[in-house]
Amino acid sequence: MRRAVFLDRDGVINRAIVRDGKLYPPASLAELEILPGVRAALDRLRAAGWACVVVTNQPDVARGTQSREVVEAINGRLAAALPIDEVRVCYHDDDDRCGCRKPQPGLLTRAPEYDVPASVMVGDRWRDIEAGRRAGVRTTILVESGGAEPCEVPPDVRVPSLVEAVRAILDLAPMGTR
Repeated sequence: MRRAVFLDRDGVINRAIVRDGKLYPPASLAELEILPGVRAALDRLRAAGWACVVVTNQPDVARGTQSREVVEAINGRLAAALPIDEVRVCYHDDDDRCGCRKPQPGLLTRAPEYDVPASVMVGDRWRDIEAGRRAGVRTTILVESGGAEPCEVPPDVRVPSLVEAVRAILDLAPMGTR
């Protein structure tokens, strides 16, 4: 099985939208902005043999404030522009108590095509880090983009961007020890 870098979407790959001091996903394709350096960073991962798998919570669909079609269009645009192997989406809200909504590990562990214990989770919120821990990934990396809520779940590594996260991933010791 192939090792993967599981990537949160909003705030890691694309710019999160700030409204009233809170971060939100882009509401439309017009709001979608891929962050600087992301394409080159993902190219480096792929060249090193890593699968790039986006794992994203999109609860606004369950809340009725976003359509599934817009989320899928945004994901499609990202997949067309970036070297992404797969996009896994949870459309549920917390009250649904599903196993795929981060911090639950379902998005990382379903259809075990990837070597999860040899994989890495990169996110910008505590839910991402906790999902990685629960899934049993090798390393969790927090992208501190400055706008997300405090992360009380300690990540293995803290970085300012996906570009720096990829540098850390590529510097990891050889596979075999955690």
